[in-house]
Amino acid sequence: MKKILIVFVALAGVYFAVEQSPQTVHRSQTSQATIGELDKAIAERRSGRQVQGTGTVRRILSDDNDGSRHQRFIVELESGRTLLVAHNIDVASRVSGLTPGDSVSFFGEYEWNDRGGIIHWTHHDPRAQHVDGWIDHDGKRYK
Repeated sequence: MKKILIVFVALAGVYFAVEQSPQTVHRSQTSQATIGELDKAIAERRSGRQVQGTGTVRRILSDDNDGSRHQRFIVELESGRTLLVAHNIDVASRVSGLTPGDSVSFFGEYEWNDRGGIIHWTHHDPRAQHVDGWIDHDGKRYK
């Protein structure tokens, strides 16, 4: 799983460096993503969509410390589907006090995989070229 995440992060970086320019992706172009858009992205196996969702933390995984450090955990959606949340803790604060059974809300970019998918970009973009994301947990927003 760790190798897949490393490859994914590297590919995402290359994609944004090559395919997206500051002229095409702006912080001001915030998506009005809904939970329905998340379900649609999952059903259509569509990556690169800005989505919003809420779920229950099912499992806390070890941090990914290769390259940019990511806090990782599995969230179960109301539909029963599960997603990996990869929250960049080199850019944003760690979601503190997170335990299985906790409820979290998130806004980030969805990437499809055969295990359900990954939510990343759950933080601000220091380069101001990507829509800012966030995670809400226990009354606090992490971005």
